[in-house]
Amino acid sequence: MSKRVLVPTVIGVVALGAVAAGGYAMASSTTELAVENGSAHYAAPTAQRAGKLAYSAEVSDDSGVRSLKVIAWPKSSKLEPTAAELRYAGDAACSRTSDETSRCAYTLTVSKREAADLAAGTWYVSVLATAQDGDTEFVSRAATFEVTR
Repeated sequence: MSKRVLVPTVIGVVALGAVAAGGYAMASSTTELAVENGSAHYAAPTAQRAGKLAYSAEVSDDSGVRSLKVIAWPKSSKLEPTAAELRYAGDAACSRTSDETSRCAYTLTVSKREAADLAAGTWYVSVLATAQDGDTEFVSRAATFEVTR
């Protein structure tokens, strides 16, 4: 083969490889399932109203968000919920904010009687996010809040 044919062919193969690699990198730059900007707040019940625990977060995945399961637990309990256990936890209400992201909010009403039984101190919120494509993301300590007497 002559050098005139070989050099352009090699340059063409290298250029084609670079374009293909770039296209593959763009196609595979998918958004991983993520739970971000999570926050929790506890308000004790009063004579006028029930108390509540509220948790909210942004959940995103390139396939969309199917659900967010939420559970709160006291630090003093030494519990460490697992992803498997969270499959049976409470559901957050998720509202789509874009094709990939949803804002999820979970609210639990707390009566005076229930509040009396809550351990005072630090509490954690664990979450299990599930994407439309079935991927899951477990966050054992997605947020922290305080229960005071």
